[in-house]
Amino acid sequence: MTTLLRAAIYARFSTDMQSDASIEDQIRSCRDYAARQGMEVVGTYSDRAISGASLMRSGVQKLMRDARSGVFDVVVSEGLDRLSRNQADIAQIHQSLAFADVMIETVAEGVISEMHIGLKGTMNALFLKDLAQKTHRGLKGRALSGKSAGGITYGYRAVTRLDAKGEPVRGEREIDADQAAVVRRIFKDYAKGVSPKKIAEALNVDRIPGPQGGRWGGSTINGNRERGTGILNNELYIGRQIWNRLRYVKDPETGKRVSRLNPERDWVITEIPHLQIIEDDLWEKVRARQGALKSKDTAVPVWDRRRPKTLFSGLMKCGCCGSGFSKVTKDSFGCSAARNKGRAVCTNMALIKQADLEARVLDALAHHLMDPEAVAAFCEAYTAERNRLAATATNTRADLERKLAKVKHDHAKLVDAIIAGVPADQVKDKMIALDGQRQQIEAKLAAAQASPAPLRFHPKMAETYRDRVGTLIRGLGKEAGLNRPGFTGEFVVQ
Repeated sequence: MTTLLRAAIYARFSTDMQSDASIEDQIRSCRDYAARQGMEVVGTYSDRAISGASLMRSGVQKLMRDARSGVFDVVVSEGLDRLSRNQADIAQIHQSLAFADVMIETVAEGVISEMHIGLKGTMNALFLKDLAQKTHRGLKGRALSGKSAGGITYGYRAVTRLDAKGEPVRGEREIDADQAAVVRRIFKDYAKGVSPKKIAEALNVDRIPGPQGGRWGGSTINGNRERGTGILNNELYIGRQIWNRLRYVKDPETGKRVSRLNPERDWVITEIPHLQIIEDDLWEKVRARQGALKSKDTAVPVWDRRRPKTLFSGLMKCGCCGSGFSKVTKDSFGCSAARNKGRAVCTNMALIKQADLEARVLDALAHHLMDPEAVAAFCEAYTAERNRLAATATNTRADLERKLAKVKHDHAKLVDAIIAGVPADQVKDKMIALDGQRQQIEAKLAAAQASPAPLRFHPKMAETYRDRVGTLIRGLGKEAGLNRPGFTGEFVVQ
Protein backbone atom coordinates (compact mmCIF):
# COMPACT_ATOMS: atom_id res chain seq x y z
CA MET A 1 0.00 0.00 0.00
CA THR A 2 1.44 3.40 -1.02
CA THR A 3 1.74 5.98 1.80
CA LEU A 4 0.65 9.48 0.78
CA LEU A 5 3.00 12.35 1.51
CA ARG A 6 1.57 14.65 4.19
CA ALA A 7 1.60 18.25 2.92
CA ALA A 8 1.45 21.58 4.77
CA ILE A 9 0.42 24.66 2.78
CA TYR A 10 1.94 28.07 3.48
CA ALA A 11 0.55 31.34 2.10
CA ARG A 12 1.41 35.00 2.70
CA PHE A 13 0.59 38.47 1.41
CA SER A 14 2.24 41.69 2.49
CA THR A 15 1.39 44.73 0.36
CA ASP A 16 -1.57 47.06 0.05
CA MET A 17 -1.96 45.81 -3.53
CA GLN A 18 -3.11 42.45 -2.19
CA SER A 19 -6.08 41.54 0.00
CA ASP A 20 -7.24 38.76 2.28
CA ALA A 21 -8.58 37.01 -0.83
CA SER A 22 -4.96 36.55 -1.92
CA ILE A 23 -4.44 34.07 0.93
CA GLU A 24 -7.42 31.98 -0.12
CA ASP A 25 -6.31 32.08 -3.76
CA GLN A 26 -2.83 30.85 -2.84
CA ILE A 27 -4.21 28.05 -0.65
CA ARG A 28 -6.58 26.95 -3.41
CA SER A 29 -3.72 26.86 -5.93
CA CYS A 30 -1.56 24.86 -3.51
CA ARG A 31 -4.38 22.38 -2.82
CA ASP A 32 -4.79 21.78 -6.55
CA TYR A 33 -1.03 21.21 -6.86
CA ALA A 34 -1.01 18.80 -3.89
CA ALA A 35 -3.90 16.84 -5.41
CA ARG A 36 -2.05 16.51 -8.73
CA GLN A 37 1.05 15.26 -6.92
CA GLY A 38 -0.93 12.76 -4.85
CA MET A 39 -0.34 14.50 -1.51
CA GLU A 40 -2.59 14.64 1.53
CA VAL A 41 -2.99 18.19 2.91
CA VAL A 42 -2.83 18.00 6.71
CA GLY A 43 -2.62 21.70 7.57
CA THR A 44 -2.47 25.28 6.31
CA TYR A 45 -0.33 28.15 7.64
CA SER A 46 -0.54 31.82 6.68
CA ASP A 47 0.64 35.33 7.49
CA ARG A 48 -1.48 38.30 6.50
CA ALA A 49 -0.05 41.75 5.63
CA ILE A 50 3.45 40.86 6.90
CA SER A 51 6.66 41.48 4.98
CA GLY A 52 8.49 38.50 3.53
CA ALA A 53 11.81 40.14 4.38
CA SER A 54 11.57 38.93 7.99
CA LEU A 55 11.07 35.58 9.73
CA MET A 56 9.27 37.29 12.64
CA ARG A 57 5.93 35.91 11.44
CA SER A 58 3.64 33.78 13.58
CA GLY A 59 2.56 31.57 10.69
CA VAL A 60 6.03 30.65 9.47
CA GLN A 61 7.27 30.17 13.05
CA LYS A 62 4.46 27.68 13.76
CA LEU A 63 5.23 25.97 10.44
CA MET A 64 8.86 25.47 11.52
CA ARG A 65 7.86 24.15 14.97
CA ASP A 66 5.42 21.62 13.48
CA ALA A 67 8.04 20.54 10.93
CA ARG A 68 10.43 19.64 13.76
CA SER A 69 7.62 17.65 15.38
CA GLY A 70 7.09 15.53 12.25
CA VAL A 71 3.56 16.76 11.53
CA PHE A 72 4.10 16.78 7.73
CA ASP A 73 6.54 15.59 5.06
CA VAL A 74 6.47 18.47 2.57
CA VAL A 75 5.74 22.22 2.55
CA VAL A 76 3.78 23.45 -0.46
CA SER A 77 3.70 27.16 -1.35
CA GLU A 78 2.73 29.15 -4.42
CA GLY A 79 6.31 30.39 -4.88
CA LEU A 80 9.57 30.41 -2.96
CA ASP A 81 9.18 34.16 -2.34
CA ARG A 82 6.04 33.45 -0.28
CA LEU A 83 8.22 31.73 2.33
CA SER A 84 10.74 34.59 2.33
CA ARG A 85 12.31 37.19 0.07
CA ASN A 86 15.40 37.43 2.28
CA GLN A 87 18.31 35.39 0.91
CA ALA A 88 19.68 34.40 4.32
CA ASP A 89 16.22 33.57 5.71
CA ILE A 90 15.20 31.31 2.81
CA ALA A 91 18.50 29.43 3.17
CA GLN A 92 17.82 29.03 6.90
CA ILE A 93 14.29 27.76 6.24
CA HIS A 94 15.55 25.23 3.70
CA GLN A 95 18.30 24.05 6.03
CA SER A 96 15.94 23.68 9.01
CA LEU A 97 13.32 21.81 6.99
CA ALA A 98 15.95 19.52 5.45
CA PHE A 99 17.18 18.66 8.95
CA ALA A 100 13.59 17.78 9.87
CA ASP A 101 13.39 15.61 6.70
CA VAL A 102 10.77 17.93 5.19
CA MET A 103 10.85 18.89 1.51
CA ILE A 104 9.75 22.17 -0.11
CA GLU A 105 7.67 22.20 -3.29
CA THR A 106 6.13 25.23 -4.97
CA VAL A 107 3.51 25.60 -7.65
CA ALA A 108 5.84 27.83 -9.66
CA GLU A 109 9.17 25.97 -9.31
CA GLY A 110 8.28 22.38 -8.36
CA VAL A 111 10.66 20.54 -6.02
CA ILE A 112 13.07 23.00 -4.40
CA SER A 113 16.76 22.10 -4.34
CA GLU A 114 19.92 23.87 -3.18
CA MET A 115 20.22 25.38 -6.67
CA HIS A 116 16.79 27.00 -6.36
CA ILE A 117 17.72 28.38 -2.93
CA GLY A 118 20.87 30.02 -4.28
CA LEU A 119 19.44 31.41 -7.52
CA LYS A 120 15.92 32.27 -6.40
CA GLY A 121 17.13 33.66 -3.07
CA THR A 122 19.50 35.98 -4.91
CA MET A 123 16.74 37.06 -7.32
CA ASN A 124 14.34 37.83 -4.45
CA ALA A 125 17.02 39.82 -2.61
CA LEU A 126 17.74 41.82 -5.78
CA PHE A 127 14.00 42.36 -6.26
CA LEU A 128 13.70 43.86 -2.77
CA LYS A 129 16.71 46.12 -3.33
CA ASP A 130 15.45 47.25 -6.74
CA LEU A 131 11.94 47.88 -5.34
CA ALA A 132 13.40 49.97 -2.50
CA GLN A 133 15.47 52.06 -4.93
CA LYS A 134 12.52 52.68 -7.24
CA THR A 135 10.26 53.58 -4.31
CA HIS A 136 12.91 55.96 -2.91
CA ARG A 137 13.32 57.60 -6.33
CA GLY A 138 9.56 58.11 -6.66
CA LEU A 139 9.26 59.59 -3.15
CA LYS A 140 12.16 61.95 -3.83
CA GLY A 141 10.30 63.25 -6.89
CA ARG A 142 7.25 63.95 -4.73
CA ALA A 143 9.37 65.70 -2.10
CA LEU A 144 11.06 67.93 -4.69
CA SER A 145 7.65 68.98 -6.02
CA GLY A 146 6.52 69.95 -2.50
CA LYS A 147 4.18 67.01 -2.04
CA SER A 148 4.00 64.58 0.86
CA ALA A 149 6.53 61.75 0.56
CA GLY A 150 5.30 59.91 3.64
CA GLY A 151 2.50 60.20 6.15
CA ILE A 152 0.38 63.30 6.72
CA THR A 153 1.80 65.52 9.48
CA TYR A 154 -0.46 66.61 12.34
CA GLY A 155 -1.94 69.99 11.39
CA TYR A 156 -2.67 69.01 7.79
CA ARG A 157 -5.05 66.82 5.83
CA ALA A 158 -4.77 65.08 2.48
CA VAL A 159 -6.33 66.65 -0.58
CA THR A 160 -8.31 64.26 -2.76
CA ARG A 161 -8.68 65.24 -6.41
CA LEU A 162 -8.32 63.78 -9.91
CA ASP A 163 -6.07 64.99 -12.72
CA ALA A 164 -7.13 65.62 -16.33
CA LYS A 165 -6.92 61.91 -17.10
CA GLY A 166 -9.14 60.98 -14.17
CA GLU A 167 -6.24 59.56 -12.13
CA PRO A 168 -5.94 60.39 -8.41
CA VAL A 169 -3.32 63.03 -7.55
CA ARG A 170 -1.21 61.78 -4.65
CA GLY A 171 0.73 63.63 -2.00
CA GLU A 172 -1.14 66.94 -1.90
CA ARG A 173 -2.00 68.50 1.48
CA GLU A 174 -3.74 71.47 2.98
CA ILE A 175 -3.86 73.02 6.44
CA ASP A 176 -6.42 71.53 8.85
CA ALA A 177 -7.73 74.59 10.72
CA ASP A 178 -8.63 72.77 13.96
CA GLN A 179 -5.34 70.90 14.25
CA ALA A 180 -3.37 73.99 13.20
CA ALA A 181 -4.90 75.86 16.15
CA VAL A 182 -3.64 73.11 18.48
CA VAL A 183 -0.14 73.37 16.98
CA ARG A 184 -0.10 77.15 17.56
CA ARG A 185 -1.28 76.62 21.14
CA ILE A 186 1.56 74.18 21.78
CA PHE A 187 4.20 76.54 20.39
CA LYS A 188 2.86 79.55 22.30
CA ASP A 189 2.65 77.69 25.62
CA TYR A 190 6.16 76.28 25.22
CA ALA A 191 7.57 79.71 24.35
CA LYS A 192 5.99 81.02 27.58
CA GLY A 193 7.89 78.43 29.60
CA VAL A 194 5.28 75.69 30.01
CA SER A 195 6.85 72.21 30.01
CA PRO A 196 5.89 69.62 27.35
CA LYS A 197 4.39 67.39 30.06
CA LYS A 198 2.14 70.21 31.32
CA ILE A 199 1.13 71.07 27.76
CA ALA A 200 0.22 67.42 27.12
CA GLU A 201 -1.72 67.22 30.37
CA ALA A 202 -3.75 70.34 29.48
CA LEU A 203 -4.56 68.96 26.02
CA ASN A 204 -5.71 65.67 27.53
CA VAL A 205 -7.88 67.50 30.08
CA ASP A 206 -9.53 69.35 27.19
CA ARG A 207 -10.04 65.97 25.45
CA ILE A 208 -8.17 67.00 22.31
CA PRO A 209 -7.12 63.86 20.37
CA GLY A 210 -3.40 63.38 19.73
CA PRO A 211 -1.76 62.84 16.31
CA GLN A 212 -2.69 59.14 16.28
CA GLY A 213 -6.10 59.72 17.84
CA GLY A 214 -4.91 58.76 21.33
CA ARG A 215 -3.66 60.77 24.30
CA TRP A 216 -0.94 63.42 24.21
CA GLY A 217 2.42 62.76 25.85
CA GLY A 218 5.43 64.92 26.58
CA SER A 219 7.58 63.05 24.06
CA THR A 220 5.00 63.65 21.31
CA ILE A 221 5.53 67.37 21.79
CA ASN A 222 9.25 67.42 22.64
CA GLY A 223 10.52 64.74 20.24
CA ASN A 224 14.18 64.81 19.22
CA ARG A 225 15.57 68.07 17.88
CA GLU A 226 18.44 66.50 15.94
CA ARG A 227 16.15 64.01 14.20
CA GLY A 228 13.37 66.53 13.59
CA THR A 229 10.74 64.49 15.44
CA GLY A 230 8.04 65.86 17.73
CA ILE A 231 5.66 68.77 17.23
CA LEU A 232 8.23 71.39 18.28
CA ASN A 233 10.84 70.24 15.74
CA ASN A 234 8.79 69.82 12.58
CA GLU A 235 9.95 72.49 10.12
CA LEU A 236 6.92 71.94 7.91
CA TYR A 237 5.13 74.26 10.36
CA ILE A 238 7.25 77.13 9.02
CA GLY A 239 6.75 76.07 5.41
CA ARG A 240 9.95 74.05 4.98
CA GLN A 241 9.79 70.34 4.19
CA ILE A 242 12.84 68.19 5.01
CA TRP A 243 12.72 64.72 3.48
CA ASN A 244 15.22 61.87 3.82
CA ARG A 245 16.53 63.12 7.16
CA LEU A 246 16.24 59.55 8.50
CA ARG A 247 16.68 56.13 6.95
CA TYR A 248 15.39 52.86 8.35
CA VAL A 249 17.28 49.58 8.48
CA LYS A 250 16.06 46.24 9.75
CA ASP A 251 17.85 44.61 12.67
CA PRO A 252 18.53 41.01 11.47
CA GLU A 253 18.26 39.65 15.02
CA THR A 254 14.93 41.21 16.03
CA GLY A 255 13.39 41.99 12.63
CA LYS A 256 12.53 45.50 13.88
CA ARG A 257 13.23 48.67 11.93
CA VAL A 258 15.80 51.03 13.43
CA SER A 259 16.06 54.67 12.38
CA ARG A 260 19.42 56.26 11.57
CA LEU A 261 20.24 59.88 10.82
CA ASN A 262 21.36 60.52 7.24
CA PRO A 263 24.17 62.99 6.43
CA GLU A 264 22.79 66.49 5.94
CA ARG A 265 23.98 66.49 2.31
CA ASP A 266 21.41 63.77 1.56
CA TRP A 267 18.46 65.75 2.91
CA VAL A 268 15.91 67.03 0.39
CA ILE A 269 14.73 70.50 1.52
CA THR A 270 11.77 72.16 -0.20
CA GLU A 271 10.16 75.50 0.62
CA ILE A 272 6.34 75.26 0.81
CA PRO A 273 5.18 78.66 2.11
CA HIS A 274 1.46 78.00 1.65
CA LEU A 275 1.66 75.27 4.33
CA GLN A 276 3.20 77.54 7.01
CA ILE A 277 1.33 77.43 10.34
CA ILE A 278 3.85 78.97 12.80
CA GLU A 279 5.28 82.46 12.39
CA ASP A 280 9.06 82.71 12.09
CA ASP A 281 9.54 84.75 15.27
CA LEU A 282 7.56 82.23 17.38
CA TRP A 283 9.58 79.38 15.86
CA GLU A 284 12.84 81.11 16.82
CA LYS A 285 11.64 81.69 20.40
CA VAL A 286 10.92 77.96 20.74
CA ARG A 287 14.31 77.03 19.27
CA ALA A 288 16.06 79.40 21.63
CA ARG A 289 14.37 77.86 24.67
CA GLN A 290 15.17 74.34 23.48
CA GLY A 291 18.82 75.22 23.06
CA ALA A 292 19.07 76.57 26.61
CA LEU A 293 17.70 73.44 28.30
CA LYS A 294 20.12 70.69 29.39
CA SER A 295 19.68 67.60 31.55
CA LYS A 296 20.65 68.21 35.15
CA ASP A 297 24.41 67.90 35.84
CA THR A 298 25.12 67.05 32.15
CA ALA A 299 25.67 68.77 28.82
CA VAL A 300 22.99 66.62 27.20
CA PRO A 301 19.92 68.47 25.78
CA VAL A 302 16.61 67.45 27.37
CA TRP A 303 15.33 66.23 24.02
CA ASP A 304 18.15 63.68 23.75
CA ARG A 305 18.21 62.00 27.15
CA ARG A 306 18.71 58.26 27.45
CA ARG A 307 18.03 56.36 30.64
CA PRO A 308 19.97 53.15 31.36
CA LYS A 309 18.19 49.81 31.15
CA THR A 310 17.28 48.06 34.40
CA LEU A 311 16.57 44.43 35.19
CA PHE A 312 12.82 44.72 34.56
CA SER A 313 12.74 47.54 31.99
CA GLY A 314 9.69 47.22 29.75
CA LEU A 315 8.11 44.53 31.94
CA MET A 316 6.24 46.72 34.46
CA LYS A 317 2.65 47.95 34.14
CA CYS A 318 0.59 50.42 36.14
CA GLY A 319 -2.17 48.67 38.08
CA CYS A 320 -4.54 51.60 37.53
CA CYS A 321 -4.31 52.39 33.81
CA GLY A 322 -2.14 49.62 32.33
CA SER A 323 0.55 51.99 31.06
CA GLY A 324 4.23 51.27 31.55
CA PHE A 325 6.12 51.89 34.79
CA SER A 326 9.44 53.62 34.09
CA LYS A 327 12.33 55.29 35.90
CA VAL A 328 11.09 58.67 37.15
CA THR A 329 13.82 59.42 39.68
CA LYS A 330 17.37 58.19 40.19
CA ASP A 331 16.26 55.08 42.09
CA SER A 332 12.45 54.86 41.73
CA PHE A 333 9.82 53.79 39.22
CA GLY A 334 6.42 55.32 38.58
CA CYS A 335 3.53 55.36 36.09
CA SER A 336 4.66 56.92 32.80
CA ALA A 337 1.16 57.98 31.75
CA ALA A 338 0.46 59.79 35.03
CA ARG A 339 3.61 61.87 34.62
CA ASN A 340 3.71 62.33 30.86
CA LYS A 341 0.01 62.59 30.01
CA GLY A 342 -1.51 63.94 33.19
CA ARG A 343 -4.37 63.22 35.56
CA ALA A 344 -6.84 63.01 32.70
CA VAL A 345 -5.21 59.67 31.83
CA CYS A 346 -4.03 58.35 35.23
CA THR A 347 -3.86 59.63 38.82
CA ASN A 348 -1.43 57.01 40.13
CA MET A 349 1.58 58.98 41.39
CA ALA A 350 2.88 56.21 43.66
CA LEU A 351 6.60 55.36 43.54
CA ILE A 352 8.48 52.14 44.24
CA LYS A 353 12.21 51.95 44.87
CA GLN A 354 14.20 49.99 42.28
CA ALA A 355 15.92 47.83 44.91
CA ASP A 356 12.59 47.08 46.62
CA LEU A 357 10.89 46.17 43.33
CA GLU A 358 13.68 43.86 42.17
CA ALA A 359 13.95 42.12 45.54
CA ARG A 360 10.17 41.55 45.68
CA VAL A 361 10.02 40.12 42.15
CA LEU A 362 13.04 37.85 42.65
CA ASP A 363 11.72 36.64 46.01
CA ALA A 364 8.33 35.88 44.44
CA LEU A 365 9.98 34.06 41.52
CA ALA A 366 12.03 31.95 43.90
CA HIS A 367 9.17 30.99 46.19
CA HIS A 368 6.64 30.33 43.42
CA LEU A 369 9.01 28.55 41.02
CA MET A 370 10.35 26.39 43.85
CA ASP A 371 6.96 25.60 45.36
CA PRO A 372 6.55 21.79 45.68
CA GLU A 373 3.40 21.80 43.52
CA ALA A 374 5.14 23.86 40.82
CA VAL A 375 8.15 21.52 40.88
CA ALA A 376 5.88 18.49 40.52
CA ALA A 377 3.97 20.10 37.65
CA PHE A 378 7.22 20.90 35.84
CA CYS A 379 8.59 17.37 36.24
CA GLU A 380 5.36 15.82 34.96
CA ALA A 381 5.17 18.16 31.96
CA TYR A 382 8.85 17.62 31.14
CA THR A 383 8.49 13.82 31.29
CA ALA A 384 5.35 13.89 29.12
CA GLU A 385 7.00 16.10 26.49
CA ARG A 386 10.13 13.94 26.35
CA ASN A 387 8.02 10.83 25.86
CA ARG A 388 5.97 12.59 23.15
CA LEU A 389 9.13 13.52 21.25
CA ALA A 390 10.43 9.99 21.66
CA ALA A 391 7.15 8.59 20.27
CA THR A 392 7.42 10.95 17.28
CA ALA A 393 10.96 9.73 16.63
CA THR A 394 9.75 6.13 16.86
CA ASN A 395 6.97 6.79 14.34
CA THR A 396 9.46 8.45 11.99
CA ARG A 397 11.78 5.44 12.22
CA ALA A 398 8.90 3.04 11.56
CA ASP A 399 7.87 5.09 8.52
CA LEU A 400 11.44 4.98 7.18
CA GLU A 401 11.57 1.22 7.69
CA ARG A 402 8.32 0.80 5.71
CA LYS A 403 9.68 2.96 2.87
CA LEU A 404 12.93 0.96 2.85
CA ALA A 405 11.04 -2.34 2.64
CA LYS A 406 8.98 -1.06 -0.30
CA VAL A 407 12.08 0.21 -2.16
CA LYS A 408 13.82 -3.16 -1.70
CA HIS A 409 10.68 -4.99 -2.83
CA ASP A 410 10.36 -2.83 -5.99
CA HIS A 411 14.07 -3.33 -6.74
CA ALA A 412 13.72 -7.10 -6.36
CA LYS A 413 10.77 -7.11 -8.77
CA LEU A 414 12.91 -5.40 -11.41
CA VAL A 415 15.66 -7.99 -10.91
CA ASP A 416 13.08 -10.75 -11.36
CA ALA A 417 11.88 -9.02 -14.55
CA ILE A 418 15.40 -9.06 -15.99
CA ILE A 419 15.74 -12.75 -15.10
CA ALA A 420 12.41 -13.37 -16.85
CA GLY A 421 13.77 -11.84 -20.06
CA VAL A 422 12.97 -8.12 -19.89
CA PRO A 423 15.88 -6.15 -21.49
CA ALA A 424 18.03 -4.58 -18.79
CA ASP A 425 18.18 -1.23 -20.64
CA GLN A 426 14.44 -0.79 -20.10
CA VAL A 427 14.68 -0.92 -16.29
CA LYS A 428 18.23 0.34 -15.74
CA ASP A 429 17.28 3.96 -14.86
CA LYS A 430 14.53 2.85 -12.49
CA MET A 431 16.89 0.43 -10.70
CA ILE A 432 19.52 3.16 -10.26
CA ALA A 433 16.89 5.55 -8.83
CA LEU A 434 15.61 2.90 -6.40
CA ASP A 435 19.15 2.08 -5.28
CA GLY A 436 19.74 5.79 -4.61
CA GLN A 437 16.55 5.94 -2.53
CA ARG A 438 17.65 2.86 -0.58
CA GLN A 439 20.99 4.45 0.29
CA GLN A 440 19.32 7.68 1.44
CA ILE A 441 16.80 5.87 3.63
CA GLU A 442 19.47 3.63 5.15
CA ALA A 443 21.57 6.71 5.96
CA LYS A 444 18.60 8.31 7.71
CA LEU A 445 17.91 5.12 9.65
CA ALA A 446 21.54 4.96 10.75
CA ALA A 447 21.30 8.54 12.03
CA ALA A 448 17.96 7.97 13.75
CA GLN A 449 18.04 6.71 17.30
CA ALA A 450 16.69 3.32 18.17
CA SER A 451 13.32 3.29 19.91
CA PRO A 452 14.05 4.50 23.46
CA ALA A 453 12.31 3.17 26.51
CA PRO A 454 9.69 5.52 28.00
CA LEU A 455 11.25 8.14 30.28
CA ARG A 456 10.39 7.70 33.93
CA PHE A 457 10.19 10.36 36.63
CA HIS A 458 13.72 10.47 38.08
CA PRO A 459 13.84 10.99 41.88
CA LYS A 460 16.59 13.62 41.54
CA MET A 461 14.73 15.62 38.88
CA ALA A 462 13.15 17.89 41.50
CA GLU A 463 16.55 18.49 43.09
CA THR A 464 18.06 19.43 39.70
CA TYR A 465 15.13 21.72 39.03
CA ARG A 466 15.67 23.54 42.33
CA ASP A 467 19.39 23.94 41.62
CA ARG A 468 18.72 25.43 38.18
CA VAL A 469 16.08 27.84 39.46
CA GLY A 470 18.37 28.87 42.32
CA THR A 471 21.17 29.59 39.85
CA LEU A 472 18.75 31.67 37.75
CA ILE A 473 17.65 33.73 40.75
CA ARG A 474 21.23 34.32 41.89
CA GLY A 475 22.23 35.40 38.39
CA LEU A 476 19.33 37.85 38.16
CA GLY A 477 20.17 39.14 41.62
CA LYS A 478 23.77 39.85 40.62
CA GLU A 479 22.62 41.59 37.44
CA ALA A 480 20.28 43.75 39.52
CA GLY A 481 23.11 44.55 41.92
CA LEU A 482 21.34 43.00 44.91
CA ASN A 483 24.47 42.25 46.88
CA ARG A 484 23.14 43.58 50.15
CA PRO A 485 23.13 41.33 53.24
CA GLY A 486 20.30 38.84 53.29
CA PHE A 487 19.97 38.33 49.54
CA THR A 488 21.72 35.14 48.44
CA GLY A 489 19.26 33.74 45.93
CA GLU A 490 18.80 30.76 48.27
CA PHE A 491 15.37 30.26 49.76
CA VAL A 492 13.79 27.77 52.12
CA VAL A 493 10.70 26.13 50.68
CA GLN A 494 8.09 25.39 53.31
